[in-house]
Amino acid sequence: MSYSVGQVAGFAAVTVRTLHHYDDIGLLVPSERSHAGHRRYSDADLDRLQQILFYRELGFPLEEVAALLDDPDADPRAHLRRQHELLTDRIDRLQKMAAAVEHALEARKMGINLTPEEKFEVFGDFDPDQYEDEVRERWGDTDAYRQSQRRTASFTKEDWKRANDEMGAIHQRMADLMAAGTPADSEPAMDTAEEHRRFIAGTYYDCSHEMHTSLGDMYVADPRFTATYDRIRPGLAEYLRDAILANAVRHTP
Repeated sequence: MSYSVGQVAGFAAVTVRTLHHYDDIGLLVPSERSHAGHRRYSDADLDRLQQILFYRELGFPLEEVAALLDDPDADPRAHLRRQHELLTDRIDRLQKMAAAVEHALEARKMGINLTPEEKFEVFGDFDPDQYEDEVRERWGDTDAYRQSQRRTASFTKEDWKRANDEMGAIHQRMADLMAAGTPADSEPAMDTAEEHRRFIAGTYYDCSHEMHTSLGDMYVADPRFTATYDRIRPGLAEYLRDAILANAVRHTP
């Protein structure tokens, strides 16, 4: 039995554009073509796609995924064992980190020096005060929270507006890349993710690639953040998370 590209996209919850890209770069070339020249995928192709998606979820660049899957000395059980080890390591790392540090940026009492009118002008309908108790309880003892408090203590309305505008511009560039069908692990997307990390580090608190990866996970895990990003463009939270993870892997020695 073989399957059309549309069927496979539905099975795997990926886009047809993604499957076309995998074919173009030789990562997943369908075993058959119909008389009309349309792609047809076999069960073996679906098995390979599953392996690709496992490694992609773990943040591996496409070139490395191809090298791993085409290794003549590796068998399917070896891939599964490696993926299990990588997932276990990732879970352990995430459990040890205060992954939601960015709440200290977006959900703390950011408008401490602003009047109610100025807060509305800067933050729109977002009310930073409503999360203050939650943020202080969960992250008040972290270095990132204290550093953010120190840096923003003297922020004026213009400072907050500049910071929000700059971050908004980064988010929009990422949304434009997503709209253009640019893969999240492409150079433009990873460069934009790096710009996002450097903005946080330069404006609020030191943000390592490891911490940035945890923030990306939070954008998808916390519905409040997911909704914020998906209002810019549906699916942006996951796309940004994937670009952040790919960028972190790129900078890992």
